[in-house]
Amino acid sequence: MRRLSGLIWIAGARARSGRVAARVGRIAPGGWTGVAKGDGVAPPPLMKAALMPQPPVPVPVPLPRRALRLMGWFCFVACAAVLVAGFCGALHPAFDSIALLRIPAAAGSLSLALLLARPRALVWTGAGLSAGVLALLGAERIMAGPDGQGIAIYQKNLWAGNVASRALIADIRDSGADLVMLQEVSDRNFPLLALLEDDYPHQQFCRFSAWSGMAVLSRFPAVEEGICSDGRGMAGLQVEGPDGPFWALSIHLHWPWPHGQAGQVDGMLPQLRALDGPVVIGGDFNMVAWGRSVRRIAAATGTQRAGPRLPTIFPYRVPLPIDMVFAPDPGRAERRPQFGSDHSGIVARVPTP
Repeated sequence: MRRLSGLIWIAGARARSGRVAARVGRIAPGGWTGVAKGDGVAPPPLMKAALMPQPPVPVPVPLPRRALRLMGWFCFVACAAVLVAGFCGALHPAFDSIALLRIPAAAGSLSLALLLARPRALVWTGAGLSAGVLALLGAERIMAGPDGQGIAIYQKNLWAGNVASRALIADIRDSGADLVMLQEVSDRNFPLLALLEDDYPHQQFCRFSAWSGMAVLSRFPAVEEGICSDGRGMAGLQVEGPDGPFWALSIHLHWPWPHGQAGQVDGMLPQLRALDGPVVIGGDFNMVAWGRSVRRIAAATGTQRAGPRLPTIFPYRVPLPIDMVFAPDPGRAERRPQFGSDHSGIVARVPTP
């Protein structure tokens, strides 16, 4: 109908240009009934309406597509909430546990933001924040300190059910480590300390239970008697290094909330702050380096993680970098085999404290 009306209007326009326009009540040949107006012919009201620009007709979104988009937004908000909550460990220990999910939450937020695409301001803000978090974590992952001629530290959670593995003993000796920090020294693997005594004559062992002992073994001479934390958590020995005395600590934290990691760190901090001189730490922290519990220990001892972030345990095939070495200055680190434990070892080389 609109096409027919258009043809009629064009025919009328031609008639007008040839001075054969129709007057009132007459029909121009091949034209349409119009109203004379000056020397031209005005289109009828219906034609005016047809020629006016029409608003776009909204196309309904199919229901499956709408449902998928709604589900995408729900997942995006959930990932963003997890990402933000992981930075709120100071408010409640539960948020420190959520920090373990920071990498997958940031990756999920970024992927969903790029897929959703609208509204652009919100989506690109979320994508930018997620990409920034991933960039920082990626930089931490590959960051390594300078090659140094300082000291070597061997960090290892033995696993309480393990035995004194001769392969592990050989690996410790071959690493050239000056200090060895051990966790989960149990009745089953306690003979390891005696087997290493010729290489590491200065030892501090703290037995907190039949399975949860901690030890520091040193080639450097001890300055004085070692220390143990009041509850399970730390063994320490002050040694005389090449550039003066420093503290060597072996730390093993509880699991995070709902377990007792936050309270355990609260109890350890006064003892850590009271240490006189530089500190190096090897430990199973049961928490990632960006978790609040680990950051509080690093701040109290004036240390930073040595080497890149290295996964050391794989529960349900999920890589977790929870075994670390900390020192006053950054260094390099490499992962060692498990040797019967559920944790890989870490050998770090750091500048002499």
